[in-house]
Amino acid sequence: MSRHARRARRRLGPLPHLRSVAGQAFILELLLILVLVTAAVVAVVADARAHGTADARRRSLAVAETFAHAPGMARAMSGDKPTSALESHAEAARKRSGVDSVVVFDTRGIRLTHPETSLIGKRIVGPAGLIRDELHGKTISQAFRASQGPSVVSAVPVTRADGTFLGGVSVGIKIQSVHSTVDRRLPMLIGSSAGALALATGGAALLNRRVRRQTHGLGTAQMTRMYEHHDAVLHSVREGVLVLTADKRLLLVNDEARELLRLAPDAEGRHVGALGLEPHLTALLTSERHVTDEVHSCGERLLSVNMRCTGTMRSTGRAGTPAGSVVTLRDTTALRVLSDRAVETGERLKLLSEAGVRISSTLELTGTAEKLVDVAVPRFADIVAVELLDPVLRGEEPEPPYEPLAPHRTAVGGAPAEAPLFRVGERVVYVPSTPQSRAVRTGAAVLLQADPTSTGEWPAGEARRLLDHGIHSLITVPLRFRGVTLGLATFWRARHRAPFGDTDLAMAGELAVRTAVCVDNARRYTREHTMVTALQRTLLPGGLPDQDAVEAAARYLPAPGGTGGSWFDVIPLPGARVALVVGKVAGQGLHAAATMGRLRTAVQNFSALDVPPDELLSHMDELVTRLDLEHDADAHGTRITGAGCLYAIHDSVSGHCTVARAGDPGLALAHPDGTVDIPAVPVSPPLGLGGERFEAVGLSPPAASRLVLYTNGLLEGHDRTTDTGLGLLRRTLTAEPDLDPDATCGSLFQTVLPPHPSDDVALLVARTRLLDPENVAEWDVPFDLAVVAQLRAACAQRLRAWGLDDAVCTAKLIISELITNALRYGAPPLHIRLLRDRGLVCEVSDGSSTAPHMRRAATTDEGGRGLFLVAQFAQRWGTRYTPHGKVVWAETPLDGR
Repeated sequence: MSRHARRARRRLGPLPHLRSVAGQAFILELLLILVLVTAAVVAVVADARAHGTADARRRSLAVAETFAHAPGMARAMSGDKPTSALESHAEAARKRSGVDSVVVFDTRGIRLTHPETSLIGKRIVGPAGLIRDELHGKTISQAFRASQGPSVVSAVPVTRADGTFLGGVSVGIKIQSVHSTVDRRLPMLIGSSAGALALATGGAALLNRRVRRQTHGLGTAQMTRMYEHHDAVLHSVREGVLVLTADKRLLLVNDEARELLRLAPDAEGRHVGALGLEPHLTALLTSERHVTDEVHSCGERLLSVNMRCTGTMRSTGRAGTPAGSVVTLRDTTALRVLSDRAVETGERLKLLSEAGVRISSTLELTGTAEKLVDVAVPRFADIVAVELLDPVLRGEEPEPPYEPLAPHRTAVGGAPAEAPLFRVGERVVYVPSTPQSRAVRTGAAVLLQADPTSTGEWPAGEARRLLDHGIHSLITVPLRFRGVTLGLATFWRARHRAPFGDTDLAMAGELAVRTAVCVDNARRYTREHTMVTALQRTLLPGGLPDQDAVEAAARYLPAPGGTGGSWFDVIPLPGARVALVVGKVAGQGLHAAATMGRLRTAVQNFSALDVPPDELLSHMDELVTRLDLEHDADAHGTRITGAGCLYAIHDSVSGHCTVARAGDPGLALAHPDGTVDIPAVPVSPPLGLGGERFEAVGLSPPAASRLVLYTNGLLEGHDRTTDTGLGLLRRTLTAEPDLDPDATCGSLFQTVLPPHPSDDVALLVARTRLLDPENVAEWDVPFDLAVVAQLRAACAQRLRAWGLDDAVCTAKLIISELITNALRYGAPPLHIRLLRDRGLVCEVSDGSSTAPHMRRAATTDEGGRGLFLVAQFAQRWGTRYTPHGKVVWAETPLDGR
């Protein structure tokens, strides 16, 4: 303490500390604590009393309801001696619940029970309205002043099961008994408050001592003069001043430094590293260097910094305090302009670099245009529109002249949502006087600033809307690559930004150059993708063939961003049978589509041989292996090994289904009753790997069952496993057992298909049908040529029974030739079958595996014309092999089919 301060304290008398800042603060704190403690005690007591009364209401009502609704209550009140039946129970309930009275009364208000037995048999008393409500059977809970003092009474009616009013139960609690609990706790509450007051007083006293030590006992006037001196010296100068402690914490800062460094209001006391300054400024202030007029950037400012380390911090008045630092800052206005230009140039370079990366990140035309919009808004312009010429959108290269200019608006960004100035997808027609037409005609960017009094040069139909929304300047740039104009990009700025200038014109040109290159790449990709898609569309079935073995529907979903190699097929087979096929070629693009077409054609050709599914897959495996050997001989060939295929044959006569598969395609069987099975079809290696034989399994699905054939793209996605997709497939088929195949395809695509499929999807759903047994006729044939005539007659009789009189002649000829051929060249057993389906099918089976061959008989030959006649009269004919021989069949059309 200084000599003048000690002299001032001696003059203040015996209580000098009460006249100091610390003393006055102590008295104020003491009074404030006393008022707060007193108010808290009063509030707690009042709140406790209010809550006690509310609790008394709830408790009395709960006891009354419990006693009134107790089992046997209505029976006791209806008895001859209700008082003797209820009195002991009422007293027990009163004592257990802690209430003051439990009174049961009848419909006349006569007490049946009461804690005071002398009052039993007398009428209940109380306010007239309260008694009236009780005798009318109402439930009440009310506080009133009774003869024994303020009380809370709750009454609940007692009724029979049919609703007849028998009386009521009234429960009373004296408010005095409730408040007595609070009164008993009042001494403890007052004692704890006194203890809190004493503790707070002691704490205030300790704080008072510390404040007196910090202020050195100075009075209010002295502190005021010291503050004014400090403020005048520190805050009036137009140079930033910082005082740092030895551990680099901010001890003092003036207003100018706070503004220059954008410090928070509570920055004092923080470490320099926690002030949020630029890294280079933080490194400087935490160092021990002496700095003179060193320039550093801080946000948008350039600051000239001076820093000195002090010997001993004398401001605290204590010797030996570690050294700190004093820093002064000046805002250099002249250097700021140069800094702004450097920052602007850096931002432009950064924008161009980012634009080159982002715009080239996609090969989709719309995506390329949208990337330019995302890059330019709002860093370069407020609104950006990219418009492409029609040939570009089709993947073609535009040819001049480009007038009349009518591009499609492909992407727009920055337009206000509440008042859209531009609509994506619309065709915009520009007259020759517009800047857009001029830019395309000259091949150079056009800068235009709006004149509020004239709209002559602005786009027709948009001038007034642009001006109304504050658009004051635009730059329109043609998108040109290799001398060909692909479209144009237009940039607008609104009133809150500076208009475009010459430097912006160069910037827009650079953005247009980068965009044009990417648009041309996307155009080429679009053209190739369109060609591949068209090829794939021609290779996939245009529609499913007419047949009666199943009711079928199919769906195909292309791969995201490309064309895949999945396919499906429905192939009618002789004998009221049908083949169901789903396949998948690995990869995407032109090769996958072309390979898919080759394999689909191969499956159809092998199906014409009418071989079992496992044998057909063996033929396909050999074919893929042979094709890959051809590709190996070509250095640029692409292998197709790894293709998958699921092949199923459904026989509508027997209801039997035979299935074999290679690779990943799957099969689900949904029964008509809603149950779903995943048949255990052996998973053979994909086509082309060889080494293992293919296995087929037989199924016997009931009529109207749904066979669901699919590629794995239906189940798998970027964030989904096959098991998860299979579970969804099961649940969907189970939940909707009555859907037809087309609706089933739609439902599966809606519920099972992943949100982001990773591959293309082929889906085929077939609902099985069974041929009516009345449309099937069969005979076992003795191995004797003498029976041919009898069989012809039997077959003719059956055809007439079917109403096929017109087909009898042709059928008799075909049946006669087929049976005769089998008897001469075949082996027993011999069997004949007639099927009435879309056509009339005649089948003759025997135990020989020798295939019949049609030959042209010479003029002098007596035989050899049987199969020739069959081929002439039948719509089609053929042979299929069975495990025990062969079947020769012929099909003739029926009228109207």
